[in-house]
Amino acid sequence: MNARPPLRLAEMTTLEAAEAVTASPVVIIPAGAFEQHGPGMPLATDTIRAEGVADRVAAALGGRAVIGPPLPVGVSPHHLAFAGTVTLTTTTLAAVVREYVESLHRHGWRKILVVTGHGGNNATLGTVAQDLLTTHPDLQFAWSPVTALAADVVSGMGVSEVHGHSGEAETAQMLHLAPGLVHTDRLVAGATSTARLDPLPRLSRHGSHPALAVRYDRISDNGILGDPRRATAEDGQAVVDAVVVRLVAFVKEWLDV
Repeated sequence: MNARPPLRLAEMTTLEAAEAVTASPVVIIPAGAFEQHGPGMPLATDTIRAEGVADRVAAALGGRAVIGPPLPVGVSPHHLAFAGTVTLTTTTLAAVVREYVESLHRHGWRKILVVTGHGGNNATLGTVAQDLLTTHPDLQFAWSPVTALAADVVSGMGVSEVHGHSGEAETAQMLHLAPGLVHTDRLVAGATSTARLDPLPRLSRHGSHPALAVRYDRISDNGILGDPRRATAEDGQAVVDAVVVRLVAFVKEWLDV
C-alpha cells in the first residue's frame, strides 16, 4: 500500500486548514481511553492503538483525509478500581464529540470518522451518530472500533476462551505499534476461562444473554482478560494491517458517495 505521511490538522496553520476542507474532505478522529491495562501496558494503550491505525489510514489515503484532534479519555467507569484510570461519563464524552463535530462542520467538513480503540466508547458514539442525523442532516458521521474490525484475524491467533482487555490481541497490537511501552517482563495472564469466573461475571461474558455491565475488578483480579504472554508483534501487525485495509477501503468508497 503506497503511503505518504499523514496530514494532521494540529500541525496546520489556519490557512492550510481552510484549504484542507476541500483537499482532505474526511476528518479522522482517533478515540481511546485513559485506563489500566494490567501491569505490563500503559494507561494510554487504547489511544495509542487508535492513533496508530488512524495515522496509517490517513497516510494510505494520500492526503484525502486529515487527522483531527484526538479523544484521549473515554468512558471507563468499569476500570476505576485500578490506579491511574481516568474516565468521562457517557454524557460528557457525547458532548465533547458533538462539539468537535460542530466545530469541524462549521468550517466545512461533512465526513467525519471516529476510530476508537476502546470498546467502552461504542455506545456513546452510536448515540451521537443517531442524534447527528437530526441536528446535522448534511453531515456524514461514521465510527469504527479497532480490534473488532479484525475479529477474524484475532480468532486465528489462538486466543484464550476469555480474552479482550489487555489480552492477546491488544498486547500484540502494542508490540507492533509501540513496543517500547510494553513491559514484557511484567506481562501476566488474567481471566482466561469462563469456568473460573464468578457467576455474575460469567453471565456478563455470555454472548447469547442480554448485555450486562460488570466492573473489571469483579471479572479479573489484575484487570486482564486473556493471556498477554502469548502475544507477538507479528500477530499485532496482522491485526493492524487488516483494520487499516478495511478502513481505507471504506473511506475510498465513502469519498465517492
